[in-house]
Amino acid sequence: MWDERASRLRREITQLAAAGLSVSELHAAAIELVGRTVSTDLTCWASIDPETQVISSMVSGQNRIPTEYESRLAEAEYSLDEPYTFAALARQGATLARLSDLSADDRRRSTRLHSIWRPLGMDEELRVMFRADGVCWGAAGLVRSGVEFTAREVEFLAAIAPAIGSATRLAVRSEAQGGTGPGRPALVIIAADGQLVGVTPDAREWQERLDAIAPGRFRVMMQVMASGSHAAAAGYFKARLRDADGRWAVLQASTLIGGEEDQVAVAIEPVTGDQLVGLLLLAYDLSAREREICREVIGGHSTAEIAGHLFISVHTVQDHLKSVFAKVGVRSRGELVARLRPDNADGYATTGPQFARL
Repeated sequence: MWDERASRLRREITQLAAAGLSVSELHAAAIELVGRTVSTDLTCWASIDPETQVISSMVSGQNRIPTEYESRLAEAEYSLDEPYTFAALARQGATLARLSDLSADDRRRSTRLHSIWRPLGMDEELRVMFRADGVCWGAAGLVRSGVEFTAREVEFLAAIAPAIGSATRLAVRSEAQGGTGPGRPALVIIAADGQLVGVTPDAREWQERLDAIAPGRFRVMMQVMASGSHAAAAGYFKARLRDADGRWAVLQASTLIGGEEDQVAVAIEPVTGDQLVGLLLLAYDLSAREREICREVIGGHSTAEIAGHLFISVHTVQDHLKSVFAKVGVRSRGELVARLRPDNADGYATTGPQFARL
């Protein structure tokens, strides 16, 4: 029965991926599907930036964590002492982790357990990582009261996690080609208690875009940035996020010098094509060598130049390019650059000897 459920859900997830949903839409639909088999009191799914292991978007289930606990959860997620954070699980290559499997010492130091879940009347948590070909694209936290997640439920979630990872990767790929957000830099000042004490007009525009995903999403992401900055040894934290329309921005948080104690400044800037190239190269499942060659092509280098730069033969470059074209779904270097750098495609020279051959 459980195998049949997992097989059916994998097919449904694949259908969702083919429908061209955004990451948030995909995760919202998947939460409902998974909830038919694995019950929860609270659940939150996140997309994970594979280059930084930082949360870039979040979707909650029908029940949301109370507002007063959101800042605590954000702080715990980026604490170096907290066990089973999404970032740590992503780096470790883990697929599932239950709080009940922690040692007694680790359970005692879990902020999520003692300062969030237990005050809310819950004590069981299961975290699932969504990977595709070894790269982490998302994660889910499932929480409930009284009933431990069973071995069957764990097996079920492990069986469907790769399908969700592949679907998330496909959604990210589509969104990464969808353009940037507002065109001017924005600034947010965050107090020690997580409250926003200063917001520029352009930051308000980003707030509207993120809150269109879910009310309060902007404030939660700002708390994530502040917590990441406080946890970082250098007081600096960087992340990427998407708005409700799939447009991307780069966020940089750092401790504010000359302000009140523990205040953090968060700069928000629309991404450039260069800042999304790495994400797209991973989203198309290109090998390390293929990614190197793509960067050379984006730089406008000929086949002979690429061979010389990478110390490989011209024929090897051509073979890699054939593989890249097949994976990305293009037929020429110009199309490849347009797919990986849509904001710069018009400025790329699509004539000349480099386009006469692979």
